[in-house]
Amino acid sequence: MTDLLSLAAGNLLSPMILAFALGALAAFLRSDLEIPEGAAKALAIYLMFAIGFKGGVAMHSASGLALLWAIVAALVLSTILPLLAFGLLRGVWRQDRTNAAAIAAHYGSISIVTFVTAAEFLRSRDIPYEGYLVAMTAVMETPAILIGLLLAGRQVQAGMQQGSSERGELVREVLVNGSVMLLVGGFVIGWITGDAGLTKIKPFVVDLFNGALCIFLLDMGLVAVRQGRAAKHFPKPLILFGLVMPPLGAALGLATAWALGLSTGGAMLLAVLSASASYIAVPAAMRLALPAANPSLSVTLALAITFPFNVAIGLPLYLLAAQYLFGG
Repeated sequence: MTDLLSLAAGNLLSPMILAFALGALAAFLRSDLEIPEGAAKALAIYLMFAIGFKGGVAMHSASGLALLWAIVAALVLSTILPLLAFGLLRGVWRQDRTNAAAIAAHYGSISIVTFVTAAEFLRSRDIPYEGYLVAMTAVMETPAILIGLLLAGRQVQAGMQQGSSERGELVREVLVNGSVMLLVGGFVIGWITGDAGLTKIKPFVVDLFNGALCIFLLDMGLVAVRQGRAAKHFPKPLILFGLVMPPLGAALGLATAWALGLSTGGAMLLAVLSASASYIAVPAAMRLALPAANPSLSVTLALAITFPFNVAIGLPLYLLAAQYLFGG
């Protein structure tokens, strides 16, 4: 317990988390503080590329077989997680099939922003992790969307009867959304150029990273509180789901990390991925395929409840669990 409190205190007092808290406080007090949409998007592009590039550089020390098994494990995880979430939402929280499927898709996918924050959390403590976790991140982004649509069943067919253009748009959203393109593209560039490439752009992808992450998390704090305030008539019992599902997902992630033989840092990051919920790629896909689903339920859960929980409490909790299970 002492170790957990120490890690939690260190995390909560880091510049990144304090920036998130500042944004949340400003929104709570109804301040007019605002990060321009263009600036927030530019920061997101930078963060996704930088983490992908650094992961690609780190891949030089990994074997091809390790990467293959990691991708298989990512596919399995992103299939099991939405099924678990759907079962809980239907059996315990008594949600209708359409909304349960939509929420399950969000929790089967991942939050890249949470992953980036966790990676920096490890870096600040000099804890290494496997570079191919970036590849696993890209793989886990989309399969849960397909599982969610299958779970929704007939409602998807009704929502997609408008024509082939809508179906094509859904495929595009799922397979080539910007965050995946940036992660994979940066990963490939880092893999090709290696340490020599990192040396050339180190001031950009390393030295500026923490400052950019602070401003981005400031914006996330603003958005999270404002999203929670805007979600009127949100069913209060669902808040518990947003707090229970992350540790369950993290446990599955740690079990998968043990099967893959990951390091302590890699295990913690895989736990974070499994514990997070998408609030960028999946909402876009669900808007197209499940128009009958209530987006305020899934987005509020993912962004206003699960994201702050993971950033403030989950990171030290998952690291402590990984250290206990894997040593280090």
